[in-house]
Amino acid sequence: MDLKIKKSLMLHWKLVMLSLTMLSLASCGGDKEEEKPAVADAPVYTLVFLDKTQSVHVDKAYVNDKYRQALTDIIETNMKNKGDKLEVYFIHENTSKARALSLTVRSEKDNTEGSSATDREGIETAFQLSLQKEKSIYLRQLLAKLNQQNTGASNQSTDIWASLPVIAKAGESGSEVKVYYFSDMVESVKGPDRRDFHIKPPKSDSEAETDAKEDVKQLEKYAIGSPQVTIVSPFEPTASSKENNPHVTHYWSTLFQELGGVSVEEL
Repeated sequence: MDLKIKKSLMLHWKLVMLSLTMLSLASCGGDKEEEKPAVADAPVYTLVFLDKTQSVHVDKAYVNDKYRQALTDIIETNMKNKGDKLEVYFIHENTSKARALSLTVRSEKDNTEGSSATDREGIETAFQLSLQKEKSIYLRQLLAKLNQQNTGASNQSTDIWASLPVIAKAGESGSEVKVYYFSDMVESVKGPDRRDFHIKPPKSDSEAETDAKEDVKQLEKYAIGSPQVTIVSPFEPTASSKENNPHVTHYWSTLFQELGGVSVEEL
């Protein structure tokens, strides 16, 4: 073979091998994503509305047991990190002004960057012990509010609409907002342009939807955002539709859907 041709072939082969090596290295480098610093989750802002009107009887064993368990679950699920907040409001004739309790997680986990596995485990254990101590205190305070009786005249009215500005204000914090109504949700307020479901409850889902869409016109001024809304009802599974009117629940589901596309879960 001609010497020039042989040298040319060898040079071409070296260039091919070099190109393949560079491609391989580039491929390996592409598989490794650039590490990004962890972004802390937004704090959880929990609002608990406890119905303190005469239609809800927390002294009944079924109601008390159900509500105690639900409150225990809320503390365990929502109070996990420093800054997580829980506020309790009493539902009665002056709901928006009836804040009964405000709790914020103070426990903070030490920085584990550069720590050994043993040290990280110790830091995590210390944080969890501190957090559980806080949650135990908070639960006792929460259950005390659950059992607190309202014997005043304010128990004659149930102003659930007044919870909406409270929810809107919580949303301004930038936190993830979770709302829990411990109530039969029977809105009962005297006066023009108000609902009194004790006197005139919705008789069908269609009527409930019509009422809710009409009420949204005066309630849409409250920008409630997209909270998670849960109704913890006081009714036993065997309760009749006369006692546990399903159209009342449908009213609230429609109202929250119209206000901000919010879905309502019922427990």
